[in-house]
Amino acid sequence: MVIRRVLAPRIDFGALRRELGLPDDYPQAALREAEEAAAAPPRPAVDRTDIPLVTLDPPGSRDLDQAMHLSRRAGGGFRVRYAIADVAAHVRPGGALEEETWRRGQTVYLPDGNVPLHPHSLGEGAASLLPEVDRAAVLWTIDLDPEGATTSVHLERALVRSRAQLDYPGVQADAEAGRLPEPIALLPEIGALLTARGLRRGAINLPIPEQDVEADGEGWRLVLRAPVPMEEHNAQISLLTGMAAADLMLAGRIGLLRTMPAPKPEAVQRLRAAAAPLGVHWPDEVGVGELLLGLDPGQPRAAAFVDQAAELMRSAAYTAFDGEVPEQPTHGGVAAAYAHVTAPLRRLADRYATEVCLALHEGRTVPDWAREALPRLPAAMAATDRVASAANRGAIDLAEAVLLQHRVGETFEAAVLDVTAPANGRSSRPPGGTVALDDPPVRARCLGELTLGTRMRVRLVTADPATRAVAFEVA
Repeated sequence: MVIRRVLAPRIDFGALRRELGLPDDYPQAALREAEEAAAAPPRPAVDRTDIPLVTLDPPGSRDLDQAMHLSRRAGGGFRVRYAIADVAAHVRPGGALEEETWRRGQTVYLPDGNVPLHPHSLGEGAASLLPEVDRAAVLWTIDLDPEGATTSVHLERALVRSRAQLDYPGVQADAEAGRLPEPIALLPEIGALLTARGLRRGAINLPIPEQDVEADGEGWRLVLRAPVPMEEHNAQISLLTGMAAADLMLAGRIGLLRTMPAPKPEAVQRLRAAAAPLGVHWPDEVGVGELLLGLDPGQPRAAAFVDQAAELMRSAAYTAFDGEVPEQPTHGGVAAAYAHVTAPLRRLADRYATEVCLALHEGRTVPDWAREALPRLPAAMAATDRVASAANRGAIDLAEAVLLQHRVGETFEAAVLDVTAPANGRSSRPPGGTVALDDPPVRARCLGELTLGTRMRVRLVTADPATRAVAFEVA
């Protein structure tokens, strides 16, 4: 599902950048360190350039964190080779570049240009797994049995060479035509096995279409896009690696996990109670994840149900530990222990978590620079997550307001996703909720008596680019 609308040619995201305090450039000392590292890239002793790896990312990406090769094992099952950019080999502990990456925390994506974690000379150059060049990587080799269960894990620093830079639309077309390239020909099969295993564990994946703002010539377009199946299969390889990393760290009693409480039974019961009024059939034996997987979020009632299900996925955090295993070590969405290790070019925490995994796997002491960083990372990542989220939401809000500013008073078809009526008459907040327009793909507050999961006409009453505010009322 893709809905697009070209926006006015002039949208200035500068005020949003200033409001969030996003940096314009790197300190000269950090740039100098990055350029020196790029000029003399590391060459690990282990050479794995014979493995025909490929990368798979959104079109136009240059910060390529991962490359993969999938194969069958002679005795049955599969072998997953997953190379991750070795950022730690390029960034000197205690240096100006490391300090700057702590200030940034992660790459922040904006329509008029990203605010990258690393300078382009590294993040889109010497450390990126670009095609047909040798690169330093941390290579995970994960063996699976025929049902997709992990049977062994090996990781090592290695020299690798990607053979091709693939993107999701192209690979999806190849999959539908039955011509996937050999390195990822097994991705649909392995991805489906891993998805099924996740559902049996109780994993939950919300099928929410992604809203984004993209450049379109001299203007911008608002885009609503559902992930293609190959994107979901690719995500399973990253999840597989993150679970392997978490198991290593828990066994070694040191590390950094991505955690989230499992959905509370009463929250699941509330969601189940909302299913019937929305026309969603939920058999007793079907779990939340399996139910969501079968819904079409393009339908208003299903979209409203998915929006309600998002309440189950709250309070994600990073949990550091050293010596004592956390009381709650799992991620409710994954339904297993899980760690971020697959995007070190774009996310600070992955660099340190990967270093812990390497040390534990090799039976050596975790380096002091990594160990000492662990307790500081949860707060640092929480802060940068808030900034990245605010940047994404702010850019979309601004684009929506610019798109609609000359259409105040018009009416639109919309689906009601959420209702926030006063509770038992005690709230002074007027009745209303959240609606999603069909075209343009806008999601905003709407005042009036709404019925969850229905379609209705709504009237635009506010579209102010200065405050990035958009609001409707029942027509």
